[in-house]
Amino acid sequence: MTGFVENLQKELEATFKEEISVYFDINPHDGLLETHDVDASLKEKLKCLIFIPVLSRTYCDPKSFAWVNEFMAFVKQATDDQYGLKVKLPNGNIAGRVLPVTIHDLDSDDTSLCESVLGGFLRGIEFIYREPGVNRPLTPDDDPKTNMNKTRYRNQINKVALAIKEIITAIRNSGFQPGEITTKAGKAASVSESVVELEKSIAVLPFINDSPDQENTYFINGVMEEILNNLQRIKDLRVISRTSVEKFRGQSKSISEIAEELGVNYIVEGSGQKYGSSFRLRAQLIKAEHESHLWGESFQSEINDVKDIFNIQIKIAESIANELRAVISPEEKRLIEKIPSADIEVYDEYLKARSYFSDYSRESLYKAIEYLNSAIGKNPDWAPLYAGLAEIWIWIQQEGWETPSVASPKIAENLNKAMELDPDLAEVHYQSAVMAQLVEWDWGKSEKAFLKSLAINPNNPDARLMYAQLLLILNRSDESIAQRELAISLDPLNPLTKLLYIGTLVQAGDCKNSLPLTEEALSAYRRTSFGLRPSLSATRCHSAAPSFSSHLSAYRRTSFIVKQLNDN
Repeated sequence: MTGFVENLQKELEATFKEEISVYFDINPHDGLLETHDVDASLKEKLKCLIFIPVLSRTYCDPKSFAWVNEFMAFVKQATDDQYGLKVKLPNGNIAGRVLPVTIHDLDSDDTSLCESVLGGFLRGIEFIYREPGVNRPLTPDDDPKTNMNKTRYRNQINKVALAIKEIITAIRNSGFQPGEITTKAGKAASVSESVVELEKSIAVLPFINDSPDQENTYFINGVMEEILNNLQRIKDLRVISRTSVEKFRGQSKSISEIAEELGVNYIVEGSGQKYGSSFRLRAQLIKAEHESHLWGESFQSEINDVKDIFNIQIKIAESIANELRAVISPEEKRLIEKIPSADIEVYDEYLKARSYFSDYSRESLYKAIEYLNSAIGKNPDWAPLYAGLAEIWIWIQQEGWETPSVASPKIAENLNKAMELDPDLAEVHYQSAVMAQLVEWDWGKSEKAFLKSLAINPNNPDARLMYAQLLLILNRSDESIAQRELAISLDPLNPLTKLLYIGTLVQAGDCKNSLPLTEEALSAYRRTSFGLRPSLSATRCHSAAPSFSSHLSAYRRTSFIVKQLNDN
């Protein structure tokens, strides 16, 4: 730690013309690490532009003094000050004023816990030395040839300094002129957006079915969804959900227009044909700016086995990630390259079942159950079949189409079977978390399952939405709002996501900011009601339209009343 700060200080002196002050939290007697009354001194020491936490394997504990009084305190203070917690960089990207330095690989649960605070993916600047069986902090004397990361200590110090300069430049460009520029290095943990390159944000548009038989649309959609799922597993990417991209099915908008609406830098397009057992697929990656073509490839194959189609899907996802220079961890690679233990007939029935999930009508869901049960009869050992049944029965119970005495045992039975067969399914952990939250009222069990689900699939907006609701129950409103904001960034065109975000603001007491969002959502809802094509989740909302509209109206009335009381 001492060496890191000394080297960083020298690098900052070479990077900035003005003096840069670094406060280094290492002295156990300076007040920060004490557990008695240090509020006054601590508050002043946290008044800095940039917080540089050092992430180790032992920090991520929400009960620790440093987590509550340094990490969470800085996040809250920076959120409320004149600069804001996040700033817009000169290149148009968004960066956080928390700039993490990682010195160990973190457990997935710890990473998800850190990410839940700021609502962003953990993209720290690495100071990690790796060899087989070795995971320790990088030192200046380490040979990059023996380090599996191939990083040089000197280069990593330089990256920290350049990142600091970018953030400070962004603050100045926003019109603020800070006096003394102060950073703080401490034993803390946090999250930051990428500060040195274009954000790896991506949307996979609905693939076009070029087959002679349009009944094969379910198969082409299944291929598109699996490629999307593979990309969602990569933490280094921000991947828009299928719900939002469905809005653009059949539309003739330009790539740049679509990217702007979705808030992404990259778009994936694709088309496929299936005729008998023959399959042809074409996919391409496009950079939204100037609509420049980055990568594209055509595939043609006879489908005699599930691996024939999955090998294509895997190659597309990994090619896209490589083109964007996304970091893929060994665990992410293992999950992406996992081939289902199902034959082609079972997989085909599974895709047909998934095609009936979209509108969430009673008839469609019971039709999906028929396909899943048929597939289970042929292969009782494939976990996604049971996960699909659990998801359907949760929805059936929620809609009141079956009593809890009928639906609940089916949910539990299918969840347990899916978990037994494959603990790597993010959706199973998500469904378990929802049941623990809504049915069992076991908050600890629910949070653990949410964090596990998000560790496997960090780009799932539904998991983040429901986790945000749990955080409200636990009276952690700042974390809840951060999760909802991240969910919106992953599913920006879903009215249900916006509705739940508004509800979070109201329940957290921030009615002043919820009121204009409610008016905006009501306006969009009315436009959709009068003939605009709804998105996938908007269709769900229309199936219970009075409920959706009445919730918005209730939030508007609540926000307005509380705002008036506060103003008076």
